[in-house]
Amino acid sequence: MHCDQIETSGQIVIVGAGVAGLSCALSLAPRPVILISATALGEESFGATMQADIAAAVSAGDSADSHAADMIAAGGGLVDEDAARALARDAAGRIEHLMRLGVTFDRDPRGGLATSRAAAHSARRILSVRGDFTGQAIVAALVAAVRATPSIQLMEGYVADTLLTDNGAVRGLQLRRTDENDAAPVLMAAPAVVLATGGIGRLFAATTNPDHANGIGLAIAARAGAVIADPEFVQFHPTAMTGQDPAPVVSESLRGAGAILVNRRGQRFMLPRHPLVDLAPRDTVARGIMAELTAGRGAFLDARDVLDEDVAERYPVLHRACIAAGLDPTRQPIPVAPAAHFHMGGIAVDGRGRSSIEGLWAAGEVAATGTDGANHIAGNALLSALVFADRIAEDLSGCSFARCPALHDSAFAAPPRAHAGPGERTLREIMTSQVGVIRDEDGLADAVTAIARLERDSLDPALRNMASTALLIATAAWSRRESRGAHCRVDCPAENPVFAQRTMTTLAAAREIADELAARPAPRLPRSLSA
Repeated sequence: MHCDQIETSGQIVIVGAGVAGLSCALSLAPRPVILISATALGEESFGATMQADIAAAVSAGDSADSHAADMIAAGGGLVDEDAARALARDAAGRIEHLMRLGVTFDRDPRGGLATSRAAAHSARRILSVRGDFTGQAIVAALVAAVRATPSIQLMEGYVADTLLTDNGAVRGLQLRRTDENDAAPVLMAAPAVVLATGGIGRLFAATTNPDHANGIGLAIAARAGAVIADPEFVQFHPTAMTGQDPAPVVSESLRGAGAILVNRRGQRFMLPRHPLVDLAPRDTVARGIMAELTAGRGAFLDARDVLDEDVAERYPVLHRACIAAGLDPTRQPIPVAPAAHFHMGGIAVDGRGRSSIEGLWAAGEVAATGTDGANHIAGNALLSALVFADRIAEDLSGCSFARCPALHDSAFAAPPRAHAGPGERTLREIMTSQVGVIRDEDGLADAVTAIARLERDSLDPALRNMASTALLIATAAWSRRESRGAHCRVDCPAENPVFAQRTMTTLAAAREIADELAARPAPRLPRSLSA
Protein backbone atom coordinates (compact mmCIF):
# COMPACT_ATOMS: atom_id res chain seq x y z
CA MET A 1 0.00 0.00 0.00
CA HIS A 2 1.31 3.46 -0.89
CA CYS A 3 1.47 6.18 1.76
CA ASP A 4 2.46 9.80 1.27
CA GLN A 5 5.13 11.09 3.63
CA ILE A 6 5.57 14.50 5.22
CA GLU A 7 9.01 15.62 6.34
CA THR A 8 9.06 17.28 9.77
CA SER A 9 12.82 17.84 10.33
CA GLY A 10 12.45 16.80 13.96
CA GLN A 11 9.67 19.28 14.73
CA ILE A 12 7.22 18.83 17.58
CA VAL A 13 3.79 17.80 16.30
CA ILE A 14 0.62 18.85 18.11
CA VAL A 15 -2.54 16.93 17.20
CA GLY A 16 -5.70 18.89 17.91
CA ALA A 17 -6.41 22.60 17.57
CA GLY A 18 -8.72 23.21 20.48
CA VAL A 19 -7.77 25.36 23.44
CA ALA A 20 -4.99 23.00 24.61
CA GLY A 21 -3.41 22.55 21.18
CA LEU A 22 -3.56 26.21 20.22
CA SER A 23 -2.19 27.31 23.58
CA CYS A 24 0.64 24.76 23.52
CA ALA A 25 1.71 25.85 20.02
CA LEU A 26 1.79 29.49 21.14
CA SER A 27 3.71 28.70 24.32
CA LEU A 28 6.36 26.84 22.28
CA ALA A 29 6.96 29.81 19.93
CA PRO A 30 9.37 30.66 18.43
CA ARG A 31 10.23 26.96 18.32
CA PRO A 32 8.87 25.48 15.08
CA VAL A 33 5.86 23.19 15.55
CA ILE A 34 3.30 21.51 13.31
CA LEU A 35 -0.31 21.95 14.46
CA ILE A 36 -2.80 19.44 13.04
CA SER A 37 -6.49 20.37 13.01
CA ALA A 38 -9.38 18.12 12.02
CA THR A 39 -11.29 21.13 10.70
CA ALA A 40 -10.61 24.65 9.55
CA LEU A 41 -8.82 26.40 12.38
CA GLY A 42 -11.28 27.75 14.91
CA GLU A 43 -14.01 25.24 14.08
CA GLU A 44 -12.43 22.32 15.91
CA SER A 45 -13.45 23.58 19.35
CA PHE A 46 -17.11 24.10 18.45
CA GLY A 47 -19.35 22.37 20.94
CA ALA A 48 -18.92 21.84 24.66
CA THR A 49 -15.67 23.82 24.96
CA MET A 50 -17.12 26.75 23.04
CA GLN A 51 -19.96 26.89 25.57
CA ALA A 52 -17.71 26.51 28.61
CA ASP A 53 -16.80 28.99 31.30
CA ILE A 54 -13.47 29.23 33.12
CA ALA A 55 -12.86 29.15 36.87
CA ALA A 56 -10.28 31.13 38.82
CA ALA A 57 -10.09 32.40 42.39
CA VAL A 58 -9.86 36.12 41.60
CA SER A 59 -12.58 37.56 43.83
CA ALA A 60 -12.05 39.10 47.25
CA GLY A 61 -12.37 36.45 49.93
CA ASP A 62 -11.73 33.58 47.53
CA SER A 63 -8.47 31.64 47.30
CA ALA A 64 -6.70 29.00 45.25
CA ASP A 65 -6.82 26.70 48.30
CA SER A 66 -10.61 27.04 48.41
CA HIS A 67 -10.84 26.30 44.69
CA ALA A 68 -8.70 23.18 45.15
CA ALA A 69 -10.78 22.11 48.14
CA ASP A 70 -13.90 22.21 45.98
CA MET A 71 -12.22 20.02 43.34
CA ILE A 72 -11.20 17.54 46.05
CA ALA A 73 -14.67 17.49 47.62
CA ALA A 74 -16.38 16.85 44.27
CA GLY A 75 -13.89 14.24 43.11
CA GLY A 76 -15.12 11.37 45.25
CA GLY A 77 -11.83 10.73 47.03
CA LEU A 78 -9.87 10.16 43.81
CA VAL A 79 -8.39 13.63 43.19
CA ASP A 80 -4.62 14.06 43.33
CA GLU A 81 -4.64 16.82 45.94
CA ASP A 82 -1.23 18.24 45.04
CA ALA A 83 -2.25 18.41 41.37
CA ALA A 84 -5.51 20.17 42.28
CA ARG A 85 -3.73 22.78 44.36
CA ALA A 86 -1.17 23.39 41.62
CA LEU A 87 -3.92 23.82 39.02
CA ALA A 88 -5.83 26.28 41.20
CA ARG A 89 -2.67 28.31 41.90
CA ASP A 90 -1.99 28.67 38.17
CA ALA A 91 -5.50 29.91 37.38
CA ALA A 92 -5.06 33.65 37.96
CA GLY A 93 -1.98 33.71 35.74
CA ARG A 94 -3.89 32.06 32.89
CA ILE A 95 -6.66 34.67 33.17
CA GLU A 96 -4.11 37.47 32.95
CA HIS A 97 -2.54 35.82 29.91
CA LEU A 98 -5.92 35.54 28.17
CA MET A 99 -6.61 39.21 28.82
CA ARG A 100 -3.26 40.11 27.26
CA LEU A 101 -4.38 38.15 24.19
CA GLY A 102 -7.50 40.30 24.02
CA VAL A 103 -10.15 38.25 25.82
CA THR A 104 -12.58 40.75 27.38
CA PHE A 105 -14.12 39.09 30.40
CA ASP A 106 -17.37 40.48 31.78
CA ARG A 107 -16.96 43.23 34.37
CA ASP A 108 -18.94 44.11 37.49
CA PRO A 109 -20.32 47.64 38.11
CA ARG A 110 -17.07 48.64 39.83
CA GLY A 111 -14.96 47.59 36.84
CA GLY A 112 -13.58 44.42 38.38
CA LEU A 113 -13.86 40.95 36.91
CA ALA A 114 -17.45 39.76 37.20
CA THR A 115 -17.81 36.32 38.75
CA SER A 116 -20.68 33.92 39.24
CA ARG A 117 -21.16 30.69 41.13
CA ALA A 118 -21.59 27.27 39.58
CA ALA A 119 -22.33 23.78 40.81
CA ALA A 120 -19.95 22.35 43.45
CA HIS A 121 -18.13 25.68 43.85
CA SER A 122 -18.23 27.26 47.30
CA ALA A 123 -17.54 30.76 45.98
CA ARG A 124 -18.22 32.97 42.98
CA ARG A 125 -15.26 32.18 40.71
CA ILE A 126 -16.75 31.54 37.24
CA LEU A 127 -15.56 34.11 34.71
CA SER A 128 -17.52 34.63 31.52
CA VAL A 129 -17.57 36.58 28.29
CA ARG A 130 -21.06 37.77 27.35
CA GLY A 131 -22.59 35.16 29.62
CA ASP A 132 -22.05 31.96 27.62
CA PHE A 133 -19.68 33.19 24.88
CA THR A 134 -16.52 32.46 26.91
CA GLY A 135 -15.18 29.48 25.03
CA GLN A 136 -15.71 31.11 21.66
CA ALA A 137 -13.96 34.29 22.82
CA ILE A 138 -10.96 32.35 24.13
CA VAL A 139 -10.67 30.24 20.98
CA ALA A 140 -10.96 33.32 18.75
CA ALA A 141 -8.12 35.04 20.63
CA LEU A 142 -5.92 31.94 20.46
CA VAL A 143 -6.63 31.39 16.76
CA ALA A 144 -5.74 34.99 15.93
CA ALA A 145 -2.48 34.65 17.82
CA VAL A 146 -1.64 31.33 16.15
CA ARG A 147 -2.27 32.72 12.67
CA ALA A 148 0.06 35.60 13.48
CA THR A 149 2.87 33.28 14.70
CA PRO A 150 5.23 32.24 11.86
CA SER A 151 6.79 29.35 13.81
CA ILE A 152 3.48 27.42 13.74
CA GLN A 153 2.88 25.36 10.59
CA LEU A 154 -0.80 24.52 10.18
CA MET A 155 -2.20 21.31 8.72
CA GLU A 156 -5.96 21.73 8.51
CA GLY A 157 -8.35 18.93 7.59
CA TYR A 158 -6.31 16.00 8.97
CA VAL A 159 -6.89 13.50 11.78
CA ALA A 160 -4.49 10.96 13.28
CA ASP A 161 -5.48 7.31 12.94
CA THR A 162 -2.35 5.69 14.37
CA LEU A 163 0.46 6.63 16.74
CA LEU A 164 3.63 5.00 15.44
CA THR A 165 6.12 3.75 18.04
CA ASP A 166 9.30 1.72 18.21
CA ASN A 167 10.63 0.13 21.41
CA GLY A 168 8.17 2.14 23.49
CA ALA A 169 9.03 5.51 21.98
CA VAL A 170 7.15 7.72 19.55
CA ARG A 171 8.26 7.61 15.92
CA GLY A 172 5.44 9.45 14.21
CA LEU A 173 1.83 9.41 13.11
CA GLN A 174 -0.39 8.01 10.41
CA LEU A 175 -2.84 10.70 9.27
CA ARG A 176 -5.77 10.86 6.90
CA ARG A 177 -7.62 13.71 5.28
CA THR A 178 -11.09 14.29 6.68
CA ASP A 179 -12.54 15.23 3.27
CA GLU A 180 -11.22 12.27 1.25
CA ASN A 181 -12.44 8.88 2.46
CA ASP A 182 -10.45 6.96 -0.13
CA ALA A 183 -7.22 8.97 0.06
CA ALA A 184 -3.99 7.17 0.88
CA PRO A 185 -2.78 7.58 4.46
CA VAL A 186 -0.16 10.22 5.17
CA LEU A 187 2.87 9.25 7.26
CA MET A 188 4.61 11.83 9.38
CA ALA A 189 7.83 11.03 11.23
CA ALA A 190 7.97 12.87 14.55
CA PRO A 191 10.13 12.43 17.67
CA ALA A 192 7.67 14.25 19.94
CA VAL A 193 3.87 14.32 19.76
CA VAL A 194 1.44 16.31 21.89
CA LEU A 195 -2.09 14.90 21.79
CA ALA A 196 -4.73 17.57 22.38
CA THR A 197 -7.59 15.88 20.56
CA GLY A 198 -10.42 16.58 23.00
CA GLY A 199 -12.98 14.27 24.51
CA ILE A 200 -15.19 11.24 23.90
CA GLY A 201 -18.72 12.62 23.91
CA ARG A 202 -19.55 11.42 20.38
CA LEU A 203 -19.34 7.84 21.62
CA PHE A 204 -22.79 8.53 23.09
CA ALA A 205 -26.03 9.16 21.22
CA ALA A 206 -26.83 12.22 23.37
CA THR A 207 -23.88 14.58 23.74
CA THR A 208 -22.86 18.21 23.87
CA ASN A 209 -19.71 17.41 21.89
CA PRO A 210 -18.93 17.96 18.19
CA ASP A 211 -18.28 15.17 15.67
CA HIS A 212 -14.51 15.04 16.14
CA ALA A 213 -14.81 14.49 19.94
CA ASN A 214 -14.95 10.75 19.32
CA GLY A 215 -12.14 9.39 21.50
CA ILE A 216 -9.71 8.70 18.67
CA GLY A 217 -6.83 10.53 20.36
CA LEU A 218 -7.21 8.39 23.46
CA ALA A 219 -7.53 5.29 21.29
CA ILE A 220 -4.35 5.77 19.28
CA ALA A 221 -2.38 6.25 22.50
CA ALA A 222 -4.00 3.18 24.05
CA ARG A 223 -3.39 1.07 20.94
CA ALA A 224 0.27 2.06 21.17
CA GLY A 225 0.37 0.79 24.76
CA ALA A 226 -0.17 3.96 26.81
CA VAL A 227 -1.55 3.69 30.33
CA ILE A 228 -5.11 5.03 30.52
CA ALA A 229 -6.47 6.48 33.75
CA ASP A 230 -10.05 6.61 35.07
CA PRO A 231 -11.87 5.88 31.77
CA GLU A 232 -15.12 4.89 33.52
CA PHE A 233 -15.73 8.43 34.76
CA VAL A 234 -17.81 10.24 32.16
CA GLN A 235 -19.67 13.38 33.14
CA PHE A 236 -23.13 13.94 31.73
CA HIS A 237 -24.03 17.61 31.71
CA PRO A 238 -27.42 17.72 33.40
CA THR A 239 -28.83 20.69 31.51
CA ALA A 240 -28.42 20.07 27.80
CA MET A 241 -31.23 21.21 25.52
CA THR A 242 -33.05 18.30 23.97
CA GLY A 243 -33.78 17.75 20.29
CA GLN A 244 -30.46 18.90 18.77
CA ASP A 245 -27.21 17.06 17.97
CA PRO A 246 -24.90 18.13 19.45
CA ALA A 247 -27.11 19.22 22.32
CA PRO A 248 -26.53 22.86 23.32
CA VAL A 249 -25.44 23.34 26.92
CA VAL A 250 -27.65 25.54 29.05
CA SER A 251 -24.93 27.36 30.99
CA GLU A 252 -24.55 26.56 34.66
CA SER A 253 -24.15 30.27 35.27
CA LEU A 254 -27.92 30.58 34.77
CA ARG A 255 -28.49 28.40 37.82
CA GLY A 256 -25.82 30.40 39.61
CA ALA A 257 -27.85 33.52 38.79
CA GLY A 258 -31.06 32.03 40.18
CA ALA A 259 -32.65 29.84 37.49
CA ILE A 260 -34.32 26.74 38.97
CA LEU A 261 -34.98 23.17 37.91
CA VAL A 262 -38.60 22.08 37.88
CA ASN A 263 -40.66 19.23 36.50
CA ARG A 264 -43.83 19.52 34.45
CA ARG A 265 -45.83 20.02 37.65
CA GLY A 266 -43.64 22.98 38.63
CA GLN A 267 -42.05 21.04 41.50
CA ARG A 268 -38.41 21.76 42.43
CA PHE A 269 -37.31 18.14 42.41
CA MET A 270 -33.72 18.84 43.55
CA LEU A 271 -34.87 20.23 46.93
CA PRO A 272 -34.95 16.84 48.69
CA ARG A 273 -31.92 15.49 46.85
CA HIS A 274 -29.03 17.71 47.94
CA PRO A 275 -28.37 20.65 50.31
CA LEU A 276 -27.08 22.72 47.36
CA VAL A 277 -30.33 22.00 45.48
CA ASP A 278 -29.88 23.07 41.82
CA LEU A 279 -26.17 23.83 42.38
CA ALA A 280 -25.37 20.31 43.55
CA PRO A 281 -22.54 18.48 41.75
CA ARG A 282 -23.37 17.67 38.14
CA ASP A 283 -23.65 13.92 38.66
CA THR A 284 -26.26 14.43 41.39
CA VAL A 285 -28.25 16.85 39.25
CA ALA A 286 -28.02 14.54 36.21
CA ARG A 287 -29.43 11.62 38.19
CA GLY A 288 -32.19 13.83 39.58
CA ILE A 289 -33.19 14.87 36.08
CA MET A 290 -33.03 11.27 34.84
CA ALA A 291 -35.40 10.23 37.62
CA GLU A 292 -37.93 12.87 36.54
CA LEU A 293 -37.62 11.93 32.87
CA THR A 294 -38.00 8.22 33.64
CA ALA A 295 -41.09 8.93 35.71
CA GLY A 296 -42.59 10.90 32.82
CA ARG A 297 -42.65 14.20 34.70
CA GLY A 298 -40.13 15.95 32.44
CA ALA A 299 -37.34 18.31 33.47
CA PHE A 300 -37.02 22.01 32.72
CA LEU A 301 -34.77 24.90 33.61
CA ASP A 302 -36.96 27.86 34.53
CA ALA A 303 -34.91 30.99 33.85
CA ARG A 304 -37.82 33.38 33.39
CA ASP A 305 -36.89 35.37 36.50
CA VAL A 306 -33.26 35.60 35.37
CA LEU A 307 -33.54 36.43 31.69
CA ASP A 308 -35.06 39.51 30.11
CA GLU A 309 -35.18 41.04 26.65
CA ASP A 310 -31.38 41.40 26.44
CA VAL A 311 -30.93 37.61 26.45
CA ALA A 312 -29.35 37.70 22.97
CA GLU A 313 -26.57 39.92 24.31
CA ARG A 314 -26.13 38.28 27.71
CA TYR A 315 -26.40 34.63 26.59
CA PRO A 316 -25.90 34.55 22.81
CA VAL A 317 -25.31 30.77 22.54
CA LEU A 318 -28.45 29.98 24.53
CA HIS A 319 -30.42 32.51 22.51
CA ARG A 320 -29.42 30.92 19.18
CA ALA A 321 -30.27 27.44 20.45
CA CYS A 322 -33.67 28.57 21.70
CA ILE A 323 -34.46 30.33 18.42
CA ALA A 324 -33.60 27.10 16.56
CA ALA A 325 -35.97 25.20 18.88
CA GLY A 326 -38.77 27.76 18.54
CA LEU A 327 -38.54 28.60 22.24
CA ASP A 328 -38.57 31.92 24.10
CA PRO A 329 -36.59 31.36 27.34
CA THR A 330 -37.87 34.64 28.82
CA ARG A 331 -41.40 33.23 28.77
CA GLN A 332 -41.02 29.43 28.68
CA PRO A 333 -39.02 26.95 30.77
CA ILE A 334 -36.26 25.22 28.79
CA PRO A 335 -36.53 21.41 28.42
CA VAL A 336 -33.30 19.76 29.56
CA ALA A 337 -31.80 16.29 29.78
CA PRO A 338 -28.35 14.86 30.63
CA ALA A 339 -25.89 14.48 27.74
CA ALA A 340 -22.33 13.17 27.60
CA HIS A 341 -20.20 16.23 28.21
CA PHE A 342 -16.75 15.72 29.72
CA HIS A 343 -14.39 12.80 30.24
CA MET A 344 -12.57 12.79 33.55
CA GLY A 345 -10.47 9.88 32.30
CA GLY A 346 -7.90 9.83 29.54
CA ILE A 347 -4.23 9.27 28.86
CA ALA A 348 -2.49 9.10 32.24
CA VAL A 349 -0.07 12.04 32.50
CA ASP A 350 2.18 13.49 35.17
CA GLY A 351 2.41 17.11 36.27
CA ARG A 352 4.35 17.97 33.11
CA GLY A 353 1.86 16.31 30.76
CA ARG A 354 4.09 13.32 30.05
CA SER A 355 2.45 9.98 29.26
CA SER A 356 3.84 6.47 29.82
CA ILE A 357 5.16 6.43 26.21
CA GLU A 358 8.47 8.18 25.60
CA GLY A 359 7.95 11.21 23.38
CA LEU A 360 4.18 11.45 23.97
CA TRP A 361 2.56 14.30 25.91
CA ALA A 362 -1.16 14.99 26.33
CA ALA A 363 -3.21 18.02 27.34
CA GLY A 364 -6.84 19.01 27.50
CA GLU A 365 -9.68 16.54 27.79
CA VAL A 366 -7.74 13.66 26.24
CA ALA A 367 -5.43 13.73 29.28
CA ALA A 368 -6.20 12.47 32.78
CA THR A 369 -4.33 14.87 35.06
CA GLY A 370 -5.64 13.68 38.43
CA THR A 371 -7.42 16.97 39.11
CA ASP A 372 -10.93 15.67 38.41
CA GLY A 373 -11.11 12.33 40.18
CA ALA A 374 -14.59 10.87 39.89
CA ASN A 375 -16.26 14.15 38.98
CA HIS A 376 -15.46 17.39 37.18
CA ILE A 377 -16.52 20.84 38.33
CA ALA A 378 -17.51 23.70 36.07
CA GLY A 379 -14.80 25.97 34.69
CA ASN A 380 -11.91 23.55 35.12
CA ALA A 381 -11.84 22.16 31.57
CA LEU A 382 -10.61 25.35 29.93
CA LEU A 383 -8.37 26.08 32.89
CA SER A 384 -6.70 22.66 32.83
CA ALA A 385 -6.24 22.80 29.05
CA LEU A 386 -4.42 26.14 29.31
CA VAL A 387 -2.32 25.21 32.34
CA PHE A 388 -1.12 21.84 31.03
CA ALA A 389 -0.45 23.24 27.56
CA ASP A 390 1.90 25.72 29.17
CA ARG A 391 3.56 23.06 31.33
CA ILE A 392 4.13 20.81 28.32
CA ALA A 393 5.70 23.68 26.40
CA GLU A 394 7.98 24.39 29.36
CA ASP A 395 8.93 20.70 29.57
CA LEU A 396 9.62 20.50 25.83
CA SER A 397 11.71 23.66 25.89
CA GLY A 398 14.50 21.69 27.51
CA CYS A 399 14.34 18.83 24.98
CA SER A 400 16.16 18.52 21.68
CA PHE A 401 15.24 15.96 19.04
CA ALA A 402 17.22 14.46 16.21
CA ARG A 403 15.87 14.34 12.68
CA CYS A 404 13.58 11.33 12.31
CA PRO A 405 14.36 8.63 9.73
CA ALA A 406 11.79 8.03 7.01
CA LEU A 407 8.99 5.64 7.87
CA HIS A 408 8.30 2.50 5.89
CA ASP A 409 4.63 2.27 5.02
CA SER A 410 4.11 -1.41 4.18
CA ALA A 411 2.71 -2.42 7.57
CA PHE A 412 0.29 0.43 8.10
CA ALA A 413 -3.49 0.34 7.94
CA ALA A 414 -5.39 0.91 4.73
CA PRO A 415 -7.80 3.83 4.46
CA PRO A 416 -11.43 3.29 5.48
CA ARG A 417 -13.41 1.07 3.12
CA ALA A 418 -16.66 2.82 3.89
CA HIS A 419 -18.22 5.37 6.18
CA ALA A 420 -18.88 4.06 9.69
CA GLY A 421 -22.67 4.44 9.24
CA PRO A 422 -24.74 1.86 11.13
CA GLY A 423 -21.72 0.59 13.07
CA GLU A 424 -21.14 4.01 14.60
CA ARG A 425 -24.84 4.46 15.35
CA THR A 426 -24.90 1.06 17.03
CA LEU A 427 -21.89 1.94 19.15
CA ARG A 428 -23.40 5.25 20.27
CA GLU A 429 -26.72 3.60 21.14
CA ILE A 430 -24.97 0.89 23.20
CA MET A 431 -22.95 3.48 25.09
CA THR A 432 -25.98 5.64 25.88
CA SER A 433 -28.31 2.81 26.93
CA GLN A 434 -25.82 0.62 28.81
CA VAL A 435 -22.83 2.81 29.76
CA GLY A 436 -24.74 6.04 30.37
CA VAL A 437 -25.91 7.98 33.42
CA ILE A 438 -27.21 4.85 35.19
CA ARG A 439 -25.30 1.55 34.87
CA ASP A 440 -25.60 -2.06 36.07
CA GLU A 441 -23.50 -5.19 35.81
CA ASP A 442 -25.56 -7.08 33.23
CA GLY A 443 -25.91 -4.09 30.93
CA LEU A 444 -22.21 -3.32 31.16
CA ALA A 445 -21.25 -6.93 30.46
CA ASP A 446 -23.46 -6.98 27.36
CA ALA A 447 -21.98 -3.68 26.25
CA VAL A 448 -18.41 -4.92 26.69
CA THR A 449 -18.95 -8.01 24.54
CA ALA A 450 -20.77 -6.07 21.81
CA ILE A 451 -18.14 -3.31 21.71
CA ALA A 452 -15.31 -5.84 21.66
CA ARG A 453 -16.84 -7.44 18.55
CA LEU A 454 -17.02 -4.04 16.86
CA GLU A 455 -13.41 -3.31 17.69
CA ARG A 456 -12.26 -6.69 16.43
CA ASP A 457 -14.33 -6.88 13.25
CA SER A 458 -14.57 -3.31 11.95
CA LEU A 459 -12.79 -2.56 8.67
CA ASP A 460 -12.97 1.18 9.31
CA PRO A 461 -9.99 2.46 11.35
CA ALA A 462 -12.00 5.40 12.67
CA LEU A 463 -14.77 3.15 14.01
CA ARG A 464 -12.18 0.71 15.34
CA ASN A 465 -10.53 3.52 17.30
CA MET A 466 -13.89 4.68 18.65
CA ALA A 467 -14.63 1.12 19.76
CA SER A 468 -11.22 0.87 21.48
CA THR A 469 -12.01 3.91 23.61
CA ALA A 470 -15.55 2.69 24.29
CA LEU A 471 -14.14 -0.68 25.38
CA LEU A 472 -11.83 1.01 27.88
CA ILE A 473 -14.75 2.96 29.34
CA ALA A 474 -17.12 -0.01 29.51
CA THR A 475 -14.65 -2.50 31.01
CA ALA A 476 -13.52 -0.04 33.66
CA ALA A 477 -17.17 0.69 34.52
CA TRP A 478 -17.88 -3.04 34.76
CA SER A 479 -14.84 -3.54 37.00
CA ARG A 480 -15.68 -0.69 39.41
CA ARG A 481 -18.36 -2.39 41.52
CA GLU A 482 -19.53 0.68 43.39
CA SER A 483 -21.05 4.11 42.76
CA ARG A 484 -18.66 7.04 43.02
CA GLY A 485 -18.95 10.50 41.51
CA ALA A 486 -20.23 10.35 37.95
CA HIS A 487 -20.06 6.53 37.93
CA CYS A 488 -23.46 5.26 39.10
CA ARG A 489 -24.14 1.52 39.46
CA VAL A 490 -27.70 0.75 40.55
CA ASP A 491 -26.58 -2.74 41.57
CA CYS A 492 -23.80 -1.23 43.73
CA PRO A 493 -25.33 2.04 44.92
CA ALA A 494 -22.80 2.96 47.63
CA GLU A 495 -19.15 3.88 47.61
CA ASN A 496 -16.91 0.93 48.46
CA PRO A 497 -13.59 1.70 50.21
CA VAL A 498 -11.99 -1.17 48.29
CA PHE A 499 -12.34 0.99 45.15
CA ALA A 500 -11.11 4.25 46.70
CA GLN A 501 -8.29 4.52 44.19
CA ARG A 502 -7.83 5.69 40.63
CA THR A 503 -8.12 3.21 37.78
CA MET A 504 -4.96 2.61 35.76
CA THR A 505 -5.48 0.30 32.81
CA THR A 506 -4.42 -0.54 29.27
CA LEU A 507 -6.22 -1.62 26.13
CA ALA A 508 -4.69 -5.09 26.52
CA ALA A 509 -6.25 -5.38 29.99
CA ALA A 510 -9.61 -4.22 28.65
CA ARG A 511 -9.51 -6.84 25.91
CA GLU A 512 -8.73 -9.53 28.49
CA ILE A 513 -11.86 -8.57 30.44
CA ALA A 514 -13.89 -8.67 27.22
CA ASP A 515 -12.57 -12.14 26.40
CA GLU A 516 -13.45 -13.39 29.89
CA LEU A 517 -16.98 -12.03 29.64
CA ALA A 518 -17.45 -13.48 26.16
CA ALA A 519 -16.38 -16.91 27.45
CA ARG A 520 -18.94 -16.93 30.25
CA PRO A 521 -21.80 -19.39 29.76
CA ALA A 522 -25.11 -17.79 28.89
CA PRO A 523 -27.54 -17.58 31.83
CA ARG A 524 -29.86 -20.58 32.03
CA LEU A 525 -33.46 -19.60 31.34
CA PRO A 526 -36.34 -21.03 33.38
CA ARG A 527 -38.10 -23.86 31.55
CA SER A 528 -41.20 -21.71 30.93
CA LEU A 529 -39.09 -19.09 29.12
CA SER A 530 -36.92 -21.49 27.13
CA ALA A 531 -39.78 -23.44 25.59
